[in-house]
Amino acid sequence: MSTRDLVLSALFAAIIVALGILPPITLGFIPVPITAQSLGVMMAGVVLGARRGAIAVLIVLVLVAIGLPVLSGGRGGLAAFAAPTTGFLIGWLFAAFVTGYVAERLVKAEQSGLVQTVGFFLAAAIGGIVVLYAFGIAYLAVAAGVGLQQAFVGSMAFVPGDVIKAFVAALAGRAVMVGYPLLPARA
Repeated sequence: MSTRDLVLSALFAAIIVALGILPPITLGFIPVPITAQSLGVMMAGVVLGARRGAIAVLIVLVLVAIGLPVLSGGRGGLAAFAAPTTGFLIGWLFAAFVTGYVAERLVKAEQSGLVQTVGFFLAAAIGGIVVLYAFGIAYLAVAAGVGLQQAFVGSMAFVPGDVIKAFVAALAGRAVMVGYPLLPARA
């Protein structure tokens, strides 16, 4: 891993942590809060690609594990990995990787702006919603002692917000393609 890759991964780890400053919103009927940090996970994958995006999330997870309060609501420590939300937390790693992987395959520099934006949106939706929810819902069903169906139905309340986050991540990815064309040379 080059110094540039490490710096970019650390930068996006900082962005994910900074998005945790926004207070979580709890819906009450499901123990998973709405946070802005999943937007950072989607953006890391879209902008950095699979490998560097996953490393950015891994840095955040290490910071959580050593006890730093970097999660939304000031949470941190190993207790964060023993909560009903742990599946979503671990799913971040896979979500960033899949988002980056799909973005690397769908988005090319020679495409029009609209095609790039749609490609980034699809990547963010597949990785940041489908993959993330697969991990989060499965773990939530087991950890909270609710059925898979109840965990799934309860989690659907988050989909509209995550679709908006995927759109914002797509716009960020497109802006980076235009403003800093060397960055998408993902390795």
